[in-house]
Amino acid sequence: MVNRFTSVSTALTLKVVGIICILSFFVDFFILLLPFQPTDRVWQINLATALVDRGIVPLVGLGLLFAAYWIDSADAADRPQGIDLRFPAVILSSILGLMFLLIFPLHLNNVNQAKTQTLNRIAQEADQAETQLNNRLSQLQAQLNTEQGKAQLNQLRTQTKTQFSEILKDDQRYKQALESSQIPANIKELLKKAKTDPQVLDKAIEQQTDIQTLRTQQLSQVRQRRDEAEKQAKDTAWKSGLRIGISSLLLSIGYIIIGWTGLRGRGAVQGGKPRATAR
Repeated sequence: MVNRFTSVSTALTLKVVGIICILSFFVDFFILLLPFQPTDRVWQINLATALVDRGIVPLVGLGLLFAAYWIDSADAADRPQGIDLRFPAVILSSILGLMFLLIFPLHLNNVNQAKTQTLNRIAQEADQAETQLNNRLSQLQAQLNTEQGKAQLNQLRTQTKTQFSEILKDDQRYKQALESSQIPANIKELLKKAKTDPQVLDKAIEQQTDIQTLRTQQLSQVRQRRDEAEKQAKDTAWKSGLRIGISSLLLSIGYIIIGWTGLRGRGAVQGGKPRATAR
């Protein structure tokens, strides 16, 4: 009597938990559809990602449901059976298997197209940044070609050299500058070199105030940021395609196996015959 009560309560518990797992997935599914934007590629990618991340939940629910019916079948000789949910479960499993199978190529295609769009946008933004930089430096070059501009440039170079020279002459200020965390590493390196060779300071100041040098340095920074953004976009697309693609494929295999096995056992596919109930 105790064993029978235990098996009944265990089977009921498994059925309840399994049904809740399945229903919770569909609640999430319908919520994820809102707002419904089927033509938006980002929406499609996010939907596929969310569904695949939650795809294991109904699979566990189906497993619990079939385990409950297996327990029932072992102790069902003399008690009435309730509603049999196994056939709807295998139909649902087949549908989910088809859905996750379709997600696999669709997600890879969406991710690839989104990556292409992102790379194009990054390239356009980098081109715009280079154009703006060239225009700004060209205007600055034109100003420096005037007598007033040349005088201001020479004054700036003189002030900069004076500031560095004062630091180099004062050993205490020189040591503090090298130990300071607020001074960039390249300035500290320049101070070290200028301490032994004063001509290094003149050359560095001239380079830092030269338009062509500034153009080369800033263009290099723009292109470096572009390369980093492109690499990040490619890595994100590759990881998303690989993770979601493989996961959706595995989920589809699991659901299809459950659905096919269940339908075949019930004679719902060609070549399958209903099994006789053992008496």
